[in-house]
Amino acid sequence: MSENTSPSQEETNQPVAEATLSQDDKNMGMFCHLAAFAGLVIPFGMIIGPLVIWLMKKDQSEYIDYHGKESVNFQITMAIAFMISFVLMFVVIGVFLMFGLAIFELIVIIMAAIKANEGERYQYPFNFRFIK
Repeated sequence: MSENTSPSQEETNQPVAEATLSQDDKNMGMFCHLAAFAGLVIPFGMIIGPLVIWLMKKDQSEYIDYHGKESVNFQITMAIAFMISFVLMFVVIGVFLMFGLAIFELIVIIMAAIKANEGERYQYPFNFRFIK
């Protein structure tokens, strides 16, 4: 890289400049991820929760738009994975897959929420990009 160009924020995974992000932006980015826990109470809440927050706040900030898309895409990906695991329960392996998926989902949602609250962009591993 030449001296005149600096790496983008996505390349370095560093927090976005504090001057551009308000605490409200960081909080809403975090809530986009944490809203997935609505699935524990409401059927399909793991998709509906992040989707509602993202649709309400996406025009206020590019940062919230990014985290909302990332969260909704991940929750759709996980819903597909859980459906496949459910089908595989008939050959027993689905039970273990569901347990592993649940632990994986819990861990990465918490990691994403923490990174969003710190002003960083988090990309979920194994995430299909349905919404671009």
